[in-house]
Amino acid sequence: MPSRIVVRPREYHDSVRLMRLSQLLRKEAGVSEAMIMMATPNNRKILETTGFCSEEARNAKPEDLIVAVTAHTEEEADAAIATAAQMLQKNTENAGNAVQAGTLDEAISLDPNINFACISVPGSFAADEAEQALERGLNVFLFSDNVTIEDEKRLKQTALKQNRLLMGPDCGTAIINGTAIGFANAVARGPVGIVAASGTGAQEISCLLDWMDVGISHIIGTGGRDLHQDIGGATMCQALELMAQDPQTDIIVVTSKPPSAIAQDRVFATTAKIGKPIVFNFLGATPPVDTAGAEFCTTLAETALATARHVRPDASLPCAPQVDREDFIRNALDTRKPVQRYVRGLYAGGTLCYEALLLLGDIPGGVYSNLKHDSHALTDIFASQGHTVIDMGDDAYTQGRAHPMIDPGLRNQRILHEAADPEVALLLLDLVIGYGAQDNPARNLAEILHKAREIAGQDGRSLPVIVTICGTRHDIQNYNEQLEQLEQAGVMVARSNAEAVTLAKRYVEAINV
Repeated sequence: MPSRIVVRPREYHDSVRLMRLSQLLRKEAGVSEAMIMMATPNNRKILETTGFCSEEARNAKPEDLIVAVTAHTEEEADAAIATAAQMLQKNTENAGNAVQAGTLDEAISLDPNINFACISVPGSFAADEAEQALERGLNVFLFSDNVTIEDEKRLKQTALKQNRLLMGPDCGTAIINGTAIGFANAVARGPVGIVAASGTGAQEISCLLDWMDVGISHIIGTGGRDLHQDIGGATMCQALELMAQDPQTDIIVVTSKPPSAIAQDRVFATTAKIGKPIVFNFLGATPPVDTAGAEFCTTLAETALATARHVRPDASLPCAPQVDREDFIRNALDTRKPVQRYVRGLYAGGTLCYEALLLLGDIPGGVYSNLKHDSHALTDIFASQGHTVIDMGDDAYTQGRAHPMIDPGLRNQRILHEAADPEVALLLLDLVIGYGAQDNPARNLAEILHKAREIAGQDGRSLPVIVTICGTRHDIQNYNEQLEQLEQAGVMVARSNAEAVTLAKRYVEAINV
């Protein structure tokens, strides 16, 4: 099928807009694939791995825009390129007659009572925008990633001097006074405050609490590097102090990947002065000998349960869907080809990925990942080896494109790539719903899994799939509707990430018996 690739020099567009335009272009007559993206190094590699290749695209610069289409005929490919040009020329329409500010100062002049700024611009511009907001007395939710750690340190020092809260950079999740910001879920209000250096960690805990009828007062995200030794837990300590003073918060949850020693000491020194129950979940970290009365949990699910029991002593984790786990493993083993022996985890949620990596860690041969920095670090983030678990929301994948919770395109491509690998025995996936996520991600995932199984079936292979849905019955996508679509697609759905990974591990262990 003919392809067309056009490079538009020095033309920046927001990644979410480009994702939507790509989706619209795929619906044009005769178009089988369409990608509109900024020409970052990884995006150029993505193009090549999906069959798009041109010297002009290889030499494009990150500030350039690439439009690539494949169609059934030459005429349809040319027409699609012309349509893309028309789409890109249209200015974004204002919603109704609403007045939109062009700058931060204009926004403040429209409403002097504004005290909060949400910033989502390319990382190279994000620090300057955040600094301006802080200096004008605003609290900041900094969604942008690819901000340098030097800029993060400077911004957090500025926030402390201004007595303002900086959530981020690379902060994906927050709920402040019942208002969700970024990726979050529709959860009930209640007495639990969550301080999180991990977005999907906070989402998983808050969703499981909601299923146990325990509500949330606030979720304060810190950004994933807040507990790095150079940052020292600046935002986390500030957030803990705010939670301590908050009359709506009776119990505090802290969740993160392992902190640096400096950050951990500062966090523990802060929590020692708080007279409220505190439940810690430092994934993969060893609890200190002196816990000062705090609880330490291993998994996100355990953390949610321990927290819920402070409110409801009889609380229990929600039951898994009524599908026999033993039948799943038995059927998967019965239909497996001898060469199939590896699990491949493709995660949109970074914390869920990290938890999976920990729970799978002692599988014979180990687990490769883009989250590792040892001998099991992936040498090529676009190619799996052995057992592999990937955080597809990592900065390396999101430069110049939307997060996979918004745009699943890159993960969909990877699913098809894994399906073509005869050694893959099982796919392990997450599906995160809620604010900011796709309208119906289960439908999209079911469609791509159908294609993946067709690929695997070409040489008689089955392709078992386990998915954990992170969400609630109150989310706009509706947990139960997402569950039904996936189960109709032959997917095993778990109620927590820990349950999903444990089941995957049992299957792999059974293969090696």
